[in-house]
Amino acid sequence: MSLLLMIFLLSSTVAARADANPGKIARSQFPRDFLFGTASSAYQYEGAAREGGRGPSIWDAFTHTHPGGKLSGGVNMEGINYYNNLIDKLISEGIEPFVTLFHWDSPQVLEQQYGGFLSQLIVEDFKDYASICFREFGDRVKYWITFNEPWSFSIGGYSSGTYAPGRCSSSAKPGCSMGDSGREPYIVAHNQLLAHAAAVQVYRDKYQIEQKGKISITIVSNWIIPYSNSKEDKDASKRALDFMYGWFMDPLTKGHYPLSMKTLVGSRLPKFTKEQARAVKGSFDFIGLNYYSARYARNTKHNSNTKESYSTDSQTDQRVERNGTYIGPKAGSSWLYIYPRGIEELLLYTKKTYNNPTIYITENGVDEINNENLPLQEALIDNTRIEFYQQHIFYVQRALKQGVDVRGYFAWSLFDNFEWVDGYSVRFGLNYINYKDGLKRYPKRSSQWFQKFLHH
Repeated sequence: MSLLLMIFLLSSTVAARADANPGKIARSQFPRDFLFGTASSAYQYEGAAREGGRGPSIWDAFTHTHPGGKLSGGVNMEGINYYNNLIDKLISEGIEPFVTLFHWDSPQVLEQQYGGFLSQLIVEDFKDYASICFREFGDRVKYWITFNEPWSFSIGGYSSGTYAPGRCSSSAKPGCSMGDSGREPYIVAHNQLLAHAAAVQVYRDKYQIEQKGKISITIVSNWIIPYSNSKEDKDASKRALDFMYGWFMDPLTKGHYPLSMKTLVGSRLPKFTKEQARAVKGSFDFIGLNYYSARYARNTKHNSNTKESYSTDSQTDQRVERNGTYIGPKAGSSWLYIYPRGIEELLLYTKKTYNNPTIYITENGVDEINNENLPLQEALIDNTRIEFYQQHIFYVQRALKQGVDVRGYFAWSLFDNFEWVDGYSVRFGLNYINYKDGLKRYPKRSSQWFQKFLHH
């Protein structure tokens, strides 16, 4: 488990009237205390995988503060000192750190000992890990996020098998030799929620009053549009949201899973005890929300011959094309189709469905293919990214005007990075990394645009 730092750049400009033109969006159109910044991830950025006493994670990267994965294995003070120095440097530069405790890189030793997040034994170990972070860093860190995108970790790692630890049913991916795509994703998501609640409870009981910080979890979701105006497709779009967003938001706000999931998944969906439900419900001071893309959803008929799998449980067919037209322009990654209005729709849906919680957009960004044949000066011209941010920030501002309690927006990502299964084949960064020349950094045109945006 490692730290993810989201670095927020503050501007003191007073709020002003919003312009209807996305191209003229400006920092001054947002409240003075609205936060803007960028996001990064330890596994994707830090390197030095065999340095500083790290122990191996399931991504074959390395965790830093607990090389043995458990409190009984000792605390790595070299890792503690590294993050102390980093946090101190950020603050000295006027940067507010938001720290995420888990971004999919659970310790390999716990995977081997008891199956990692397939076991509720992980809850106590995660709580211990979180407690040490609160104790060591909480005097300066005022915003904590326990888990980043539990949906992605559960589905990628335990349904499709495309993420570590690569578990799935053989029907989900040829050659998948271990796992159960119809059960394990639900178990892993459930245990992440329990571990989150345990970390929140220890923070509130032992640290929050003195440290005066806030704590939450970050949820990712597509926006879902009915494929047609039929009732069946409208219901399907709601189910699709339930199985991605409501899967976590319903327990956090209501203490139970969505009715559609309980109905369709049945006994394969874990149940909260009364005590667990009380712990999970309300276990946030704000909601971190990651948004990238959108999908059309159409209803599919239940087929008794279909093998049990998360991918079919919602009885929806989700796609990016309708009647020969794509939902939006395709970015570098195969899953990312640009649909800016979706961020406004998702924010408004959250306000209506979940009693308008405080929200920070903790990730929003776009990538391009890493074309290594481009001259450096051409590679720095990323007009698509500028347009992406203009439009998405514009729709965030529209949601804010409609009463959504959104208080920050953070771009993914600060630098080009190792993008999980895509490796270095795509680039998300505001700043270019030259992988062939000592990892030198160069600001892209979008970085310059963002700087100007923050001063207007």
